[in-house]
Amino acid sequence: MDPDLLALLRGADTATICNAIEMVQGRRGFSAFTRGTMICSAPDAPPIVGHAVTARIAARAPSTEPPDVIRARRMAYYRAMHDGPKPSVAVVEDLDFPDCVGAYWGEINTTIHKGFGMAGALTNGVVRDLGDLPEGFPVVAGSVGPSHGFVHVRSLGERVTIFGLEIAPGDLVHADRHGALVVPPDVVAGLADGIRRLRETERLVLDPARAEGFDFAAFEKAWAAFEAART
Repeated sequence: MDPDLLALLRGADTATICNAIEMVQGRRGFSAFTRGTMICSAPDAPPIVGHAVTARIAARAPSTEPPDVIRARRMAYYRAMHDGPKPSVAVVEDLDFPDCVGAYWGEINTTIHKGFGMAGALTNGVVRDLGDLPEGFPVVAGSVGPSHGFVHVRSLGERVTIFGLEIAPGDLVHADRHGALVVPPDVVAGLADGIRRLRETERLVLDPARAEGFDFAAFEKAWAAFEAART
């Protein structure tokens, strides 16, 4: 990924990127984002940005597979996370959703993934060890819980679903305390300009609204300029 674009994406929240994508597309209706309220382990941290490395887990009941199969798949999982194209995001669907009980994301696992050079994790599952997770590796999760249950890896490298958002391996993911989205490949080239135009357009309303003496007449003038800039 272009380093300048990566820095720009890390400097804008996910809500801004949603709007910027629509700015590039020239219409409303972008829908590749999560639904519902998610939890971010580091709500004040910069957004998670990277290409998805996907997996599925479960934790409510022990695996019925032989121990050597379970271990081999877990090691294959870690190899996939280590080898994924950087920047990368661990995107892990918990198959127990919405009744997830096993916190796959705790101090040890997050530290391992950060050590692999990954940007963060996105899951519909559980996070724990809040306060002990490493800095620079946010986890956007479905819930907080105390136990790992019988967590085990079920599959790797498949399309997954996180809070209504389908994510394929390699998709460009942007996530923060608002949730997550997948950046459409056809807007990537224009995204930097879209973010710039979006911010310029928003300032047409925000600057007057923040100024002393702002009243309805000033609002009408600002809103007219805002509408004109969006057409």
